[in-house]
Amino acid sequence: MTFIAEHAGTIIVCILIMTGIFFAVRKLIRDKRKGRSHCGDSCGSCPYAGTCHKDTTL
Repeated sequence: MTFIAEHAGTIIVCILIMTGIFFAVRKLIRDKRKGRSHCGDSCGSCPYAGTCHKDTTL
């Protein structure tokens, strides 16, 4: 219990960082399942335009 009391600030910051990472990864996974892209969908200047958005016409 002393360890928790001495390191409460560090533990709280770590929990907040892990929560942020969890929600960011969850959003990326959900967007991927819905067919959305994280690149901003500006395929005109992207060298991978033909590979990542096969259903989109340029």
